[in-house]
Amino acid sequence: MPELPEVEVSRLGISPYLEGQFIEKVIVREKRLRWPVPETITNLVEQPVLSVTRRAKYLLISLPQGDIVLHLGMSGKLCVVDACTPTIKHDHIDFVLRSGKCLRFNDPRRFGSCLWQENGQQLSLMANLGPEPLTDDFDSNRLFTLSRNKRSAVKTFIMDNQVVVGVGNIYANEALFLSGIDPRRQAGKVSKQRYQTLTDNIKRVLAAAIAQGGTTLKDFAHADGKPGYFSQHLRVYGRQGEPCEVCETTIKSQVIGQRNTFFCPQCQR
Repeated sequence: MPELPEVEVSRLGISPYLEGQFIEKVIVREKRLRWPVPETITNLVEQPVLSVTRRAKYLLISLPQGDIVLHLGMSGKLCVVDACTPTIKHDHIDFVLRSGKCLRFNDPRRFGSCLWQENGQQLSLMANLGPEPLTDDFDSNRLFTLSRNKRSAVKTFIMDNQVVVGVGNIYANEALFLSGIDPRRQAGKVSKQRYQTLTDNIKRVLAAAIAQGGTTLKDFAHADGKPGYFSQHLRVYGRQGEPCEVCETTIKSQVIGQRNTFFCPQCQR
């Protein structure tokens, strides 16, 4: 599933082609996504795109009356192509622009979504989201305060979207490793000082991933679409059985909260 850096790179990739343009036509070939595509979407004609923003893993294409809310799900991708470009399998939605380009949404597994949010309203699925991790609203005081008396694993805690949005499995593993914190440790037993270190490293790994993904932005103007999981250096994620880069202890794996978790039993405590 695309995580926050991949979604942010998607936003950066499509924004230059959408902002300031008018939507001339919306073609919905398949309405049966994670939730049915609302009829309102097909009626968004002659609408200017004011901005393209991101909230958690949702992309918001802002129009005068509201927002098109896109989620890539597990296999969704976005690309900008000439409107006359032949479609391929799983091309479900086209947003045709006055420029002659179109934003095309492809999703083989159909776990993605395309919804509508009117001005002054908020979709229920976005109502209880925590702060963005790369803003000042996310800090160690928040983590420490919310973690008190929590018996859940610290990895599960930081992946809770009500605590902070967008810290997905890959980046939770990496930030905990850099912080020297065992992902199995109870959240309520992590000190404030260690939460400061963890907060800094969450911001660090996400910012680095976004920067690395920036090298792939040109791919959005091709028919094969988004860069997906762009190449980046991972210290523990997916490295079960390999030696730790710091101490050469074998990296271990364990399921925590139904997600594969990778850690160094020597460096993390």
